[in-house]
Amino acid sequence: MALQAHLVELERKHKILENELHEALVHLSTDDLQIVELKRRKLMVKDQIERLKQTADETLH
Repeated sequence: MALQAHLVELERKHKILENELHEALVHLSTDDLQIVELKRRKLMVKDQIERLKQTADETLH
């Protein structure tokens, strides 16, 4: 169950980063480095989600 809770939390963080990135892209005054950092963090969370899902699948089989 802890695995599922962790996955839900990572998906929540990914959605928040997605929203932050969208807002940053809408505002022309946003620094390019900030956009790059948001994209990097979002990708890191996505990678964590994929690894966790893979671990969960391996555990079930």
